[in-house]
Formats: sequence, structure tokens, C-alpha cells
Amino acid sequence: MSIRNLSYLFEPTSVAVIGASDRPRSAGTVVMRNLLAGGFKGPIMPVHPKHRAVAGVLAYAHVDALPLAPDLAVLCTPGAAAPALLDALGRKGTRAAVVIAADGDKEAMLAAAAPHGIRLLGRGSLGVLVPRIGLDASFSHVSALPGKVALVSQSGALCSAVLDWARPRGIGFSHFVSLGEGADIDFADVMDYLANDDQTRAVLLYIEDIGARRNFMAAARACARNKPVLLVRAGSVADDRPVGPFLAEALARPEDSFNAAIRRAGALRVNDINELFGAVETLARARPMKGNRLAILSNGGGTAMMAKAEMGDPGGGQIAQLSEETLRKLSALMPRGWVADDPVDLGVDADGKRYAETLRVLIEAEEVDAILVVHAPNAMSDPVEAAQSVIDTQRRHGGAVLTSWVGEEAVAPARKQFADAGLPTYDTPGRAVRAFRHQVNYQRNQDMLMETPPAHLSGFAAAKGTARLIVSRGLATPGGLLSEPDSKAMLAAYGIPVQPSLLARSVDDAVKAAETLGYPIALTLAAADLARKWDIGGVALNLESAEAVRQSAEGILRRVGAQRPQTQVQGFTVQKMVFRPHARQLVVGIACDPLFGPMLVFGEGGRAVEVVRDHTVGLPPLNLPLARGMIARTRVSRLLDAVGPRPAANRDAIAEVLVRLSSMLVDNPEIVACDINPLFADETGVLALDVRMRVAPKDDSDLRHFSILPYPAELEEPARLHDGSAVVLRPIRPEDMPAHAELMNRMTPQDLRLRFFGQVRQIHHHQMARLTQIDYEREMAFVASRPGKDGQPETLGVVRTVTDPDNQRAELAVLVRSDMKGTGLGTMLMDKIVTYQKTKGTRAIYAQIMAENTAMIRLAMKGGFKRQRSEDPDVVEMVLDL
Repeated sequence: MSIRNLSYLFEPTSVAVIGASDRPRSAGTVVMRNLLAGGFKGPIMPVHPKHRAVAGVLAYAHVDALPLAPDLAVLCTPGAAAPALLDALGRKGTRAAVVIAADGDKEAMLAAAAPHGIRLLGRGSLGVLVPRIGLDASFSHVSALPGKVALVSQSGALCSAVLDWARPRGIGFSHFVSLGEGADIDFADVMDYLANDDQTRAVLLYIEDIGARRNFMAAARACARNKPVLLVRAGSVADDRPVGPFLAEALARPEDSFNAAIRRAGALRVNDINELFGAVETLARARPMKGNRLAILSNGGGTAMMAKAEMGDPGGGQIAQLSEETLRKLSALMPRGWVADDPVDLGVDADGKRYAETLRVLIEAEEVDAILVVHAPNAMSDPVEAAQSVIDTQRRHGGAVLTSWVGEEAVAPARKQFADAGLPTYDTPGRAVRAFRHQVNYQRNQDMLMETPPAHLSGFAAAKGTARLIVSRGLATPGGLLSEPDSKAMLAAYGIPVQPSLLARSVDDAVKAAETLGYPIALTLAAADLARKWDIGGVALNLESAEAVRQSAEGILRRVGAQRPQTQVQGFTVQKMVFRPHARQLVVGIACDPLFGPMLVFGEGGRAVEVVRDHTVGLPPLNLPLARGMIARTRVSRLLDAVGPRPAANRDAIAEVLVRLSSMLVDNPEIVACDINPLFADETGVLALDVRMRVAPKDDSDLRHFSILPYPAELEEPARLHDGSAVVLRPIRPEDMPAHAELMNRMTPQDLRLRFFGQVRQIHHHQMARLTQIDYEREMAFVASRPGKDGQPETLGVVRTVTDPDNQRAELAVLVRSDMKGTGLGTMLMDKIVTYQKTKGTRAIYAQIMAENTAMIRLAMKGGFKRQRSEDPDVVEMVLDL
């Protein structure tokens, strides 16, 4: 999939309608009518073997008779005729086609189009609309207004309904795309195209199914860096997987995995089309917030309580807890007898002045991140005056302000005031709260997309050799199931505390193991194919004598023989009882989603984990902030806080377990399932009690491929400068941000100007994060690093490429620290990136260099780059054909 030739679909200069007709209600008739009515400026050429003209436009008998090659062809014929028509169009020079028919041989269509580079929209597509150029190449019954929002949908029926819904509301579109089956052009292709379209402010997706996710994730992440990406998914994802023996596999349902992927992509999922357009309007109008605390200001207790009740449901954000200082300031502005409460009740007689003064207090309050102002019309207040006071106050003092003027006729002028002023407004408090949550969740997802983690965990040095030996043993075992001692040894190799256990093959061995460990002990049936040992009485706790161990072991064998005679019993797991009275029981694990690949699971553990279902799913690789975010998304997170005499659990230790589990998975991609249940967590830290793990040989399927590529450590290599000093050439990491900032600080203003094509006064945090937090699927940056005087790594130079989605061309940029010129560093970095792009299969590397930057031009020419003509005399374009 790629953006190759998509310009012919979205910006054609000529269109042919194959199967154009005058027959009422036929696709050929409707498409011709829409093209003519849309005001498209280029030639519109109907093709029909029996008509001399269609809709008054001269028709052509066949494709070969067309006077010129149409950029875009709309096939309104039966699907069976499509392959031959596509071949004829390709020979004519057409490079994009819309296939309306939902029938016909898909593979034959693709085979006919591919040799000519024709991009296919469909089968079963409603068509494409680009209102700003008058293109309505669709058989929709309603045209689209021009706008700044692009909508991409798999459902043609949904497209028709949205156009019908949007037009009377004045909602316009930059692009309106019906993918149909998406046999060739899919969501990823369109997002890649729209990401750099300056006429598109936001991208909206209506998704029924994602066939291949690798391009989808990379495209969504790239697009979401430039503009909001919002989506609706039709229904929930079907989960028809057989129930397996691992809890994490059961908990990481496809729906949960989809939501985890969307969060990490920096996009926002909403529930329906109304919410979709409401959310994009909110994100376009609302001011940025510094947090997720909402204060509510209202002239009526009932409407305010509606908003507060909506905030009580799960979904993001919280009601701001007003400080004593804020309440004191509000009390000074209120009538005698006012009761300080939350929400803030202004009283039914509140005038514009009271609205303005109280709003100013809340805007200035440190504990408030956003304010929802609610107004219910009554005979004692003027909604227009109140609205203008809110607008004026926000203009003077700033703040993230949302409004809800409840009602219809009486408040319509006030709503228009808000719309004209660019303040978000909603007809009910509930919708306003949902819009606030959209902001909170979108900002959270954007933070995840641009996350800049801290340095590596202190003291974190995995015993990778030990881990590889354990994996090898597991791969040699039928089913790949690790023993519990091996599973625990794997966790211990990555610094996760475990309760040691012994494997006893018989009842007598269990007694001996108990004597070795010391009483009291816990005895568990060892059976890799049985996950829920409690269900058959396969667990015995607090055994304090050899006789108790013997009786319990014999009883376990009797019960398993009676209830599950097919179970493959390996013996018993024996471990010393743990006394941690303040421990919370958690579950942590690994699962593999068929579409989005490896997943991490976290939630409340114990015996009822599948009943409680309090868990969340996240994509590896993880860092500490992302791990803390996973923990915060669960209800059990609240139980980790201190309650009465029970001290708070060590959240950092829990987050470290998730990060270490992520590292274990990255280093050992053969791991396909892992359960840690329970993981004890208390004020002293964490302890893994029961662990199960399964491995399988690596493959390149989506099931095993990371949605977000982990750090490619295999690309690290040592090098030496001309003076013999050692450096390491390696891919950039997010934690390189401080060293990267120092690199910029040690550049001369002139060198920065030559690199960034202009004066650089300051590089902000989000810009630095963007330079160091890259998507290895689409970008690469190699840094030259060595230990600095303070022992911390310092960055001496960086070379980066951004590859287009087609992997045809990669744009190059090089920056060497001003005091490191002449050391050979630039040549080493250039050779490193060229070798990488060759391995990746890229066709060419190009660089745009300021003409006065003679040193960079010489470096490029030394590397084999050829100088090409440039339209800008101040810029030299250099190209290396790979």
C-alpha cells in the first residue's frame, strides 16, 4: 500500500465515467449528474457503446475512443466487466479508478490494474468527493459542502447518511472518501495522503474492519502528529477465539487491543457519528487544558447536577475540588446566604456581572483546568447578557471554557454569540461534559504519542543469556509451556521479584521439597494445560507439617483424576507461604492479538479475575509514564492508595514490573503468553507468586509483529573518529532528549541556520520530543554518542531520514556538533544511514541543502550524491540513487 498516484484520485484534471447512462436511478446516471452539478472544471467524458451523448455531453463508444487519458475513471459497469476495462484504461494512461460495483473478481481487477499503476477505490465504493475542486465522483443523493474535515468510511450507506445529516447543519468536507472493500486503497493510504494536505484540518474515520494493521498503525501515528484523527468503529470487535489456558489471553480481547492501539496512535475513538463531529468541533474550538479537572458554574442547581452526574461515570476527567481560598473569593461575590458547594450555583437571578466575576475566579484557580458554564433560561436572567459576559471574561483572562445554554428559542442568540466568538457550546450539560472528556482523552493520547520517558530504570541489567537458555528449553518442550520454576527464573532475569518454588514430581518429592523450604508452605498442582487450578481444588495453602502436605497432595491427585482425567500432571509446585497482610492481588500478563500483535495486560488479580474484569491492555514497548497510565485506567488503581491503617502500595514498583515485562518481551519475542497471578503489591514492593509462560518459534505474522517497533538495538555499532577516540553509532532513543538539547545548545547560530533553513531562537520541548521520539517504521535517526565528563552520554552528531510511505525516497538531514567538524563524524553518519536505507530497500535518498552550505554539499558529493536542478536558487537538491 502507498500514496503512489493518489493525486490522480483526489486532484484529477479529467474524469471518465465508464457506463454513463440516462437511465433513471442507475449508477451511471447519478455519477454523471453529480459530476456536472459539482462544478468540476476539467473534461468529463461519458463512455457508453450505444449513446452518442449522456446528460447532454458527447459520449464515446469505448475507452480507446477517448480523446485524452482521463486521470480518474469511475466504473459504473457490472463487476465482471471491470478487469478488461481497467486494462484498457491503463493502456490509455489512466492512473486512478473508482469501482462502484460490489461484485466481480477482486483479484482479477487488481491484476489488471497493477501493471499500469492504477489505484483502485473499491469494490463497492460510493465514490469520492473533493468539494473545493468541484469533484463529486459519487452516486450519493446529496452533495458535500466544502470544509476542512476529511471523512473516510468503509460503509457506502454510512457515507450517504452522513452527507444527508451534514448538509443542513452546514458541515463541510475537504475530502469525502468511500473505501468500499478497500481492495487496493485503504485507510493507511488515505491517512498518509491527508496527513500532509494543508486543506484538511482533521481526519475522521468510520471503521468496520481493519484487514492489515502494520500500515494502519504507522499511518495513524504519522497523521495524528499533524492533525486530529478521530474514529468510530461500527459495533465492537467480534471475539470468536477459543478459550485458552492463559488468563491474559482471555482478558486481552480484540476490542481492548483495538482501543490500546488507537490510544498509542494518538487518535481518539468516539461512540457514534454525532459524537464524531461534536468531538472534532470541540478540538478545533476549545483552548488547551493543563489537566483534567473540571469546575461547573451554573445559574440552576438542576442543570449543574446533570453535568456532575455525567462526570460520575467512568470515561476520563474529574470534578475540580475547589480550595478554601477559591471558595472564599467566590463567597465575597455571592449574595448573602450563599452556600459554598460544588458545582458553583450562581442563583437564578445571576446577571452578566456575576457570571463574569465568578468565572474570572475559577480561571485563576490553580486547582481548575477547565470550566463548564451552564445557563438555564428564566424570567430573572438575560441569556444574551450572560453569554457576552462569559465571552468578554474569557478573552481578557484566557482559560479553557465550555458553555451550555440549555433550551431552544430563548437561548439561540446566545449560542450564536458563542459560535461567532469561537467558544465551544452545547445544548445540554451532558454533551458538554462528554466534549470535555474528548479533550482530556485526546490530549492523553497525544501525550502518549509524544511520550518522552526518563532514563533506563536504575540498576536494570537483564540477564539476557539466562533468558535465552530458558526460551531454548521451552521451544524444545511440546506446546512450548515453561515449567513454573523456569517461568519464575525468566522474570527474575529481568529483575521482577518472585517467590521461589520447587517442582516436585511425586507426593514424596512434595514432602521433601516442603522440608527443604520450611513450613508453612503452599502446594499447587503442576499442570501446564490447566490455568484455573482453584476450580478443581488444585491448591492447598498454609500447610504446616509433612503429613498435611502428603494428605493435601494425595487429595489433589484424587480430585484432578475425577474431574479432569485428561490433564497432563507434571507433579506439584511447592513454595513457602508469603505473609504480606497489606498486599493487593494484581494480574499482569502478555498476550498476542491476531491483528495488533503482542499486548501487555494489567488489572485486579486473584481467583475472580475473569468475573471482575477490571483490567486494561497496552502496547509494548512501555516506559514508566506509559506503565503508570495503564495502572491509572483501572478501578483497582484506587485500591492502591492508603486506606485507614493500610498503607499505599508502591505504584512505582508495579509500573517497573510492566516496563520489565515489556523489555522481556522485546528481547524474547518467542514469548506468546504469560500470566502473573497473583502479583502481590504493598508498601514494600511487589512479589510474583504464580507464573505461567508459553513460547513459540518466531514468525512474521501480525500476531507476533509489534504494532510499534521497539528500539532496534541490533543497529548499534562502535566506531572511531580520526583521532582514535571511540564513539557508538546507534538509533536515537526517546531518553536522548536531554543530550539532544545539549547538542543544539553547542551549535553555532550559523550552523543551526544552515540546518533548519532559518534563524533558530529556541527549540521547544514538544519539538525536541518529536526529534527524539521517532517511529522506527517510517523514520530513522542515528546518533554518535559517547560518555560525557559527567558520565552521562553526550550526542556529538545526528543523521536522520524520513521515508515516504512507498519506501521510494527518503529525505536526509545531517547535524554535526560545531566543535566536531573535521573528525570524520559526518562521513561515518552518512555511511551509516545509506547502508540502513539500502537494507530497507529504499529507491533513493535526497537532501535539500542551502546553497551556501558548501561543507554539506561536499559531504554529500563524497557520499555519491548527484546534484540536481532546483527551482529555488538558494537551495541545492542532492540525490543518491540506491
